[in-house]
Amino acid sequence: MSGIKDKVVVITGASSGIGEATALLIAERGAKVVLGARGPDRLEALAARIAASGGEAAYVRTDVKRREDVCNLVGLAIERYRKLDVLVNNAGVAPISLLDELRVDDWEEMIDVNLKGVLYGIAAALPVFRRQRFGHFVNVISTAGIQIIPTMAVYAGTKNAVRTITETLRQEAGDKLRVTSVSPGFVQTNLANSMTNPGGKAQIVERMEKMGFRRRRSLVLLRSPSSSRRKLM
Repeated sequence: MSGIKDKVVVITGASSGIGEATALLIAERGAKVVLGARGPDRLEALAARIAASGGEAAYVRTDVKRREDVCNLVGLAIERYRKLDVLVNNAGVAPISLLDELRVDDWEEMIDVNLKGVLYGIAAALPVFRRQRFGHFVNVISTAGIQIIPTMAVYAGTKNAVRTITETLRQEAGDKLRVTSVSPGFVQTNLANSMTNPGGKAQIVERMEKMGFRRRRSLVLLRSPSSSRRKLM
């Protein structure tokens, strides 16, 4: 975390879970955080909490399914702080189910949030990073894309797609930009709230309780040094 002071960090999915914990930790270390999520009330409360602790935060309601929203989030960072150091593509949903259930709306939601949301983040931040000649992408993926199990077909598919995109971005980034991928296992977050299958949701919640790291502990994944030639897995 050395060198984080005064860095400008945009975080999607910032109102809960890993995004919220990341914002609190790096704001505590002196970063200026720009928060995006779909829940404005939670964003406002988080920004107030950061400010009350002496940190600095800006926020705007952001649905990563909307490219305009993601552009506005990055634009807020530039307008407020005149630069962008880091974009954390963290927003994600996981309404998992067996393919036989044909929950096509859930499939589309995962593709729109988990995959297209990351691409919209890249599209918003990459021109800024190129113009500045510095910048760092951090894409939060999942171990679900590494070990494939039933019910995870579409969710893991989106995560593996992001893994491929992240690796390509790393290779194309050149020596001025940095690209990091983080693949957490079970973390005790609100991710299960996005699940529409009651049985699958109950199983995931139970496994989170047994196996999941608390959000604050999960942030050790983000403390290790990284570079444009290294991934954190």
